[in-house]
Amino acid sequence: MAADDDGFSVTPPSVRTRPAETSVYVHRALHRRDALRERRPRAARRHTGRVATRFAVLLAGDVVAILLARIVALWLLNETTFGSLALPGTPLVTAGARSVFLAVITLVAVFATGGHSRHRALNQPIRLFVAVAGAVLLVYAGGIARGVLSDLVLPMIATAGVLWLALLLVRQLSEWILRDIWPGQRGAGAAILIGPPLAARPFEKAIAAPGGDYRVAGYVATESPEADSYLGTVEDLPSLIDQHEVEAVVVCADLPLTRISTVIEECLHAGCQILYPARAVRVYGVRPTLVWHHDQPFFELGSPVLKARALISKRIVDVSVSALLLAIMSPILALIATAIKLDSPGSPFFLQERAGLGGRRFRMIKFRTMRDGADVEKDQLAHLNHSGDSRLFKIRDDPRTTRLGRFLRRWSLDELPQLANVLIGEMSLVGPRPFFEADFEDYEDHHFRRLDAKPGITGLWQVSGRSEMLDFEDVIYLDRQYIEQWSFWLDVSILFRTIPAVLRRTGAF
Repeated sequence: MAADDDGFSVTPPSVRTRPAETSVYVHRALHRRDALRERRPRAARRHTGRVATRFAVLLAGDVVAILLARIVALWLLNETTFGSLALPGTPLVTAGARSVFLAVITLVAVFATGGHSRHRALNQPIRLFVAVAGAVLLVYAGGIARGVLSDLVLPMIATAGVLWLALLLVRQLSEWILRDIWPGQRGAGAAILIGPPLAARPFEKAIAAPGGDYRVAGYVATESPEADSYLGTVEDLPSLIDQHEVEAVVVCADLPLTRISTVIEECLHAGCQILYPARAVRVYGVRPTLVWHHDQPFFELGSPVLKARALISKRIVDVSVSALLLAIMSPILALIATAIKLDSPGSPFFLQERAGLGGRRFRMIKFRTMRDGADVEKDQLAHLNHSGDSRLFKIRDDPRTTRLGRFLRRWSLDELPQLANVLIGEMSLVGPRPFFEADFEDYEDHHFRRLDAKPGITGLWQVSGRSEMLDFEDVIYLDRQYIEQWSFWLDVSILFRTIPAVLRRTGAF
C-alpha cells in the first residue's frame, strides 16, 4: 500500500533500529495509558449509572411534589379563606392545558437551574425558588402582557409558594432515598486520601457521604507510615491507583508545591481526578474547579476530558455529526474516490496505523494523495524534511504527491474519510492529531499526556498553522492545553476556526 505523509514520521517499524522481537514498544507512560483505557469504560458505566439513578429519583420526586402541590392547593381552596381568595382559576386547581404546562415548565426550570446536580445544600432552596418563580412567570406571561398584573399578584404568589414548599419538602425525601436506600454507596468510585486519618476525617465524611460519587479505599502517608492503617506512601501512588482502581485522590495534608505538582502529574497520568480542600493552591497547567461534596468545598484539579460525563457528551456529538456529514457528503466522497482512481493507479483510500486513545493502535482512513510505492522512497527524501524532526516529517512540494493529491491536501479533502473513524469510535471530531506508535521510543514522559484523549480530525494544532509549526514541543503543548482545558465550547470554537484555516490553506501541503 502506498505511503501518505501528513506531517508526522511514517518510518515503518522495520526501518527503525530496534530488534524484531521488540516490535511492540512499551513505555512506562504508555503502560499507564493502556491501564487507563481499560478502566475508563467501567468507570464511565459506573458513573453514568449513578448520575442516571440520581436524576431518575429526583425527577420522580419532583413529579410527586407537583401532584402534592395540587392536592394541597385544592384543600386550601375548599377549606380556607386564603385559598378561596388566592387560588381560584390558578393552574394548580384547574384541569387542562395550563395545568399541564405549569407542570412541564416547572420540571424544565428545575433542571435548567441545576436542581438535579450536586451543589451546596444551602443553595438548594434558592435554586428551587428561582425555578418555580420562572415557571409561574411564564404561565402568567399572557396576563401580565395584557396589563392585569395587579389582579394576578396574589394568585402568582400563592401558586409559587405552594409549589415551592412542596418541591422543597419532597426533595428532602428524595435525597434521603438516594443517601440511605438506593443507590447509597453502590457503584461509587474508589478514592484514596493523602494525609493522617485524624486530620482527614472531615474530608472523608464529605467524600464518602452516602449518595456521593466516591467511597474511601484507604489513606496514603506523606512520609514512611508508622502504622498499618495506611495503604502506603505518596511514592507508592501510581501502583496504589492501579491496584484499587482509584478514580479520585484527595489531598488532605499540606504538601510542598513541588510535591503536590508531582502528585497531580501522577494522578493525571493515571486518569484520576484530584480533590484539594478549598484553599490557596496554584499549579501550572491545571485548571481548578470549585466543587461541593456534602457541603465541603474542594478544588477539583484534573482534565475535563477524563470525566465520564464529558466523555459521554463528546461521544454523542461525534456520532451525531459524523453520521450526518457522511450521509450528506457521500456523493462528494464517491466523486473524489473515482477521481483518485482515474488520476493514478492504486486504491483511492489509504489506511495507516496510528496510535489512538491510550496508545491503542487503529487504522486511520484517508484519501490517497501519493503514488504507489511512495513508502519505499521516504528514506531517499529524508534530507528534504524541512522540520528537522523525524516526528514531524514534512516535505514542501513532495515529489511523491500526485496532481490530484496536491489539490486534496491544499483543501484538506483527503481527511474526509476519517469521519468513518469518528463514527466507529476510534477518533473524535476534535482532539490531538494521531501520531505513530513507532515514535514512542523517542517520547519523554510528558509527551504521553497527549494520549489521554481520542485523536481528532481537527484540533488546536491544525488551526494554529499545521505544517508551519516545526517544533514538536509546540505541538505537544497545544495538545496538552486542549486536554487540560477541554470544554464543549472549546470544541465548538475549534470546529468554527477550522473552516477559515482550511480556506486560508496555511501550512497545508
